[in-house]
Amino acid sequence: MNNRRLARERAVQFLYQLDLNSSKEIEEELERFWDVHRAESFFDDKAKATWSSKEKQELPPPTLQDLAAKEFMESLVKGVLEHLEDLDETIGQHAKNWNLRRMAAVDRNILRLAVYEIKYRNDIPPVVSINEAVDIAKKYSTEDSGKFVNGILDKVRSNTLRPSRQSIEE
Repeated sequence: MNNRRLARERAVQFLYQLDLNSSKEIEEELERFWDVHRAESFFDDKAKATWSSKEKQELPPPTLQDLAAKEFMESLVKGVLEHLEDLDETIGQHAKNWNLRRMAAVDRNILRLAVYEIKYRNDIPPVVSINEAVDIAKKYSTEDSGKFVNGILDKVRSNTLRPSRQSIEE
């Protein structure tokens, strides 16, 4: 799995967690969240179980890839939280006959992340944001979530004016 996909999946997981259990200590929660998931990934790669071992298992230092994924994930989470009201309003405008709170929490947070990327991240082509969101929805939500997410995001993309690529001179 590439680093950006992993970062997006972790961002959705964090946003989902925060949606259900709000916190004012976002920085601390992000650190704890990343540490837990990094440890989980590391020990999943090991063949033997370590939970019953009396030996304390140490994590190796994070790699450059780990740090890049963490940085991207945190920028996504902070961007979503900074623009949350606007993102929810945008989703509500395009999700006909759907109240945001009636949506599955996973779908709601996948949409928030993708709409944030579409509206505020000129360095990410909208089609990439949509494809990633659809794939994450298929992996973590219901059988029909991919179609649901795709339909809403396609409407958002169609109604969002932004440059297709960020200028190199900027």
